Amino acid sequence: MVVAGILKLILPFRMVSQGVTAFCNVMMWLWCLSLAFILKVTNRISWDIQGADELSRNSWYLLISNHTSWSDIVALCVVMRNRIPVTKYFLKQQLAWVPFIGIACWALDMPFMRRYSRSYLLKHPEKRGKDIETTRRSCEKFRDHPTTIVNFVEGSRFTEQKRVQSKSLYQNLLPPKSAGIALALNVLGSQFDRILNVTLYYPDNQEKPFLDLLSGQMKRIVIRIETLPVDNSIRGDYLNDKAFKRQFQLWLHDIWQQKDQQLERLKQQFIDKR
Repeated sequence: MVVAGILKLILPFRMVSQGVTAFCNVMMWLWCLSLAFILKVTNRISWDIQGADELSRNSWYLLISNHTSWSDIVALCVVMRNRIPVTKYFLKQQLAWVPFIGIACWALDMPFMRRYSRSYLLKHPEKRGKDIETTRRSCEKFRDHPTTIVNFVEGSRFTEQKRVQSKSLYQNLLPPKSAGIALALNVLGSQFDRILNVTLYYPDNQEKPFLDLLSGQMKRIVIRIETLPVDNSIRGDYLNDKAFKRQFQLWLHDIWQQKDQQLERLKQQFIDKR
């Protein structure tokens, strides 16, 4: 994918770009397949999955999920590889400069988001909305082929320290960031068939799930998938319509509150099994 990304960079023509993207999508699926094989060989994972029966590789999805570890991406790749179209992740801008990984993700048309602090935006107001425009341009590329856009809407991996610092209203989650998915819904809302609300939980490996995964110590991965409708109530001008913005934030807050309660129930369920 690195070579394909370089080709796409030096030959910025539509036909070349589409061909490179199609090739990279196949490579992404093969990568997910190889991950599934590696996990089967190196870990004895008990998969506890609910809600995946009605998914289709011929549909468009917006997937939102909680985020606790790099293992989240691995788990989603393995579980979803034959159930939904190839996944495109909202990534932090810093990853664009990581050798090999950055250009491979760029070749896959993954959106890179640069989040500015409030103090920075006060000094540089011209930067306001730049990440939103990046989202808009990226989403336009996904119109031609079934796609799953993945957004870890907390914007960062969950830790207790971050939860306290952010003054989160939730016990198991960081506050959700709504702008990115609001714009994705506005740009591609007519093509999205469903929103996939995914909850990830590692009952036996909560402290360092990714390291446990790498060292063959991952025991159980719990995945709950809820399908939500895409209707006009969650499509609108998030940037300029204050009433819609408030309504959308309340909608996402309600989803996050239910997810927080679900994580509490899962904690209790697996504590009782020990």
